[in-house]
Amino acid sequence: MSTGMTLNIQEMMQDIGRRARSASRAMARASSEQKNQALLHIAKLIRQKAGDIEKVNLQDVERAKANGQDAAFVDRLTMTPKTIETMALGLEQIVSLDDPIGKVSAFQKQASGIEIGQMRVPLGVIGIIYESRPNVTIDAAALCLKSGNAVILRGGSEAIDSNTLLAQIIQEGLAAANLPKDAVQVVGTIDRSAVGEMITMTQYIDVIVPRGGKSLIARLMAEARVPMIKHLDGICHTYIDADADIAMAIKVCDNAKTQRYAPCNAMETLLVNLAVGQKVLPTLCKIYQDKGVELRVDALTRKILEENSFQNLVDATEEDWQTEYLAPILSIKTVADIDEAMNHIERYGSKHTDAIITNNKEQADRFLREVDSASVMVNASTRFADGFEYGLGAEIGISNDKLHARGPVGLDGLTSLKYIVMGHGEIRT
Repeated sequence: MSTGMTLNIQEMMQDIGRRARSASRAMARASSEQKNQALLHIAKLIRQKAGDIEKVNLQDVERAKANGQDAAFVDRLTMTPKTIETMALGLEQIVSLDDPIGKVSAFQKQASGIEIGQMRVPLGVIGIIYESRPNVTIDAAALCLKSGNAVILRGGSEAIDSNTLLAQIIQEGLAAANLPKDAVQVVGTIDRSAVGEMITMTQYIDVIVPRGGKSLIARLMAEARVPMIKHLDGICHTYIDADADIAMAIKVCDNAKTQRYAPCNAMETLLVNLAVGQKVLPTLCKIYQDKGVELRVDALTRKILEENSFQNLVDATEEDWQTEYLAPILSIKTVADIDEAMNHIERYGSKHTDAIITNNKEQADRFLREVDSASVMVNASTRFADGFEYGLGAEIGISNDKLHARGPVGLDGLTSLKYIVMGHGEIRT
């Protein structure tokens, strides 16, 4: 890249940063009514322009197919009438949530006479770097707006047309509520050097939220100077315990894998207690194979399935246990007990979402306490690990981190706390 082009990207990003910082002050003082008005107007426009969104998105999809992107990638990129309506519903759900900004905890009076409380405040300017999913443009913008933040969105090059149209819709909604359009800006270039600028703009951006593959996260961890709330792999497990309800286990595990293959909360590894292997594996694996799911199995699972006349099984490798497929592929391991299951999750999991199917309360309690993941579930599909399903409205991502925000990041995850002190003329002696 020429020096001139590099300087142009730098200047563009610096300008975006300055405008976002200015807009963040207006957003911090915006009323709940203003913010809700903007969100409702955006939802209305999304429904009105659903046909335009699908048409523009088709351009992105066709380009991705022409470039040889796989089916999982294309699935994440594609916007259907259902996903468009879900975006609008997510906006309306966010409107129905309490505005966290300005909330003050109960004041505690100190011996000196001063009273101490904490106020919830916006983070300021949030930078979001994401790949393929254009619905993130709406979800992320909505959460940032409701929580009083300005946001800079840098979507993947494959969704540039969809993201550009969605940004225009968002800015129309902001204008309708008399809020600054610079509160939401989409980086209008596919040049990767824009990301390099964005992750070092500490004077303008308070936090980066990366949503993408391992290569993106690795780059940001190596180069970023702005703090991050990371969205990493979703190597999600379900463990079927010896005391599981077999019919429930089959229903839940089918859903966890096959309801959709591409999301990060889809199950990638199934762990089955040996005591129920013969009861659950033949029925469940027939469902999987009938749906075209490739089964990668350990030796014990292979033995059980071959005794039941199963064919076309693939031997699981060490790499399989640590792979997020995002595709119709499932790893299966038969384990001796809950300890072996939890040890496997600890070794290979990504601390995203893991579930146990059991009617044994003691085993369920152990799993909840000991599995170190952002979401831990009992008798439920891992597909529920989602901001919309958790009642957060949309989500800005699912954080595998432990500091600041963990799990689906909704409104509270995009805020901070500051101490406020109420005095009556006290002085320190």
